[in-house]
Amino acid sequence: MHRVLVVDDQSHVRSAIAVALEAKGFSLATAENGVDGLKLFRASKFDLVIADIYMPGMDGVKLIKEMRTIDPNIAVVAISGVLLRTTGRTALDLLSMNRDLSAIATLQKPFRPAQLQQAIKKALDLVAAQKGTARDAVASPAEQAPTDG
Repeated sequence: MHRVLVVDDQSHVRSAIAVALEAKGFSLATAENGVDGLKLFRASKFDLVIADIYMPGMDGVKLIKEMRTIDPNIAVVAISGVLLRTTGRTALDLLSMNRDLSAIATLQKPFRPAQLQQAIKKALDLVAAQKGTARDAVASPAEQAPTDG
């Protein structure tokens, strides 16, 4: 069973996510802002974080960066419903421009439970792929030595 932290300033979004994930057997903790979310993250172990990008106080970008300093391999689904007026893009489009926020699944509000499940699967798959790459990078010198076959 995966343990999930949901951080969103909108109570109806937190509730909807909780209902959808608890029905699938996930264990959940929720926070209404980034500061409280970070406190929960420091106090407990989570497999996945679902974080809103635009929240008062500590926004989701800063929250995700802080969490990644604690656990670089935490799976993340970033969510947002904010449209950027001048570009017609969403806040989620800007995440790809930030190198510190790699390997994050994104989901635009409003979303359906099936879309949430897909985003969660993508986030967990991204972390699994990162861990596989990290293991490959730390292979023993004997494994890395070229052979004269």
